[in-house]
Amino acid sequence: MTDEVDANRERQLGIFEDRILTVPNLISLIRLGCIPVFLWLLFSQDDRYAAAWLWAVVGATDWVDGWWARRFDVVSEFGKMIDPVTDRAVLIVGVVAVGIDGSVPWWLVGLTAVREVLVSVVVVTITAMGARRMDVTWWGKCATFGLYFAFPLLLAGASDTVGADWYRWAGWACAIPSLVYSYLSAAQYVPMGVKALREGRLDRQDADE
Repeated sequence: MTDEVDANRERQLGIFEDRILTVPNLISLIRLGCIPVFLWLLFSQDDRYAAAWLWAVVGATDWVDGWWARRFDVVSEFGKMIDPVTDRAVLIVGVVAVGIDGSVPWWLVGLTAVREVLVSVVVVTITAMGARRMDVTWWGKCATFGLYFAFPLLLAGASDTVGADWYRWAGWACAIPSLVYSYLSAAQYVPMGVKALREGRLDRQDADE
């Protein structure tokens, strides 16, 4: 009887496991769809201020889809894939775009993009090798959150809006510590990755036995 209750509960909690059309996935897709709008505002309309605001809003909603999925038990396999892809795309595409636009120096763009690409490649590689899923570290969350605000502030600081100087100074105040935190978190992923790979292989061996 207990096994039947547990099975029913698992089915209820995992009812959306293979579904695509869930609220968290819709939020992720909307955030992903904002990237072309951001690029259009920045390059076609030459409106750095509007582009900065859109980027800030998309970045600030980074936590919403994940929170909704956990809060209402609508975690899905598609969501597990699209959420980190969206987060990385929003940051990397935006960072490269403002570098091309010239509103942010290339050394900051390069350091930020290199870190994001390296972490993404390492995570994908060890996952393909059978590693367990790794959770984002506290340092990593702080760094991402800070960069999501730093770059839009710097972009707004390069516009002709009133208070541009304040935006620029606030952007640098966020950018430097966030960049440091991002590399600290990247260093943390090395031992975490080794452990996740070892545990994943042990799990696979146990399953084979």
